[in-house]
Amino acid sequence: MAVLVAVTGALHADGLADCADALGVRGDRARRLVVMRESAIGTFGALTLLLWAMLLVAALGRLDRGDALRALVVAAAVGRWAALVHAAITTPARADGLGMGFAPRAPALAIASLTAAACALALTGIVHGVVVLVLAALVAVLIAGWARAALGGRTGDTLGATVALAEVTVVAALLWLS
Repeated sequence: MAVLVAVTGALHADGLADCADALGVRGDRARRLVVMRESAIGTFGALTLLLWAMLLVAALGRLDRGDALRALVVAAAVGRWAALVHAAITTPARADGLGMGFAPRAPALAIASLTAAACALALTGIVHGVVVLVLAALVAVLIAGWARAALGGRTGDTLGATVALAEVTVVAALLWLS
């Protein structure tokens, strides 16, 4: 897990924390978006990161070394694909920021979908691969729905949260299926 966070610069964990803080704030859309841009982490963000890390470490710790490595590779690939799905089905919440600049076109989404599917199927088998792809897509759809309702669309933080939540979902699902 430490390598995953170090390689990404904790970018996705930061997005998850910011979205959690936005969930906990009282106020309207504008207030939530302001909270998400603040550099300080709030209670909801801290608790969410703690829970995310505990779930990821617990699930990885229950897998043997080879399965844990495969789960991390699949989680990384499928989690990033889930962010593309989220971006493809949600309009930006702001006129600036990463959410606005991150808008995959159909060819890029198709290539990413094939790559994620190939990775998941090759490393976990057909049944497990299909299950984790469906679950990651469900994470993307659920976060996209929340982002539209609570924020007016996607932001860089909702994209990061999608990656982080899809990763932990994939690892937990692979543990459950093993």
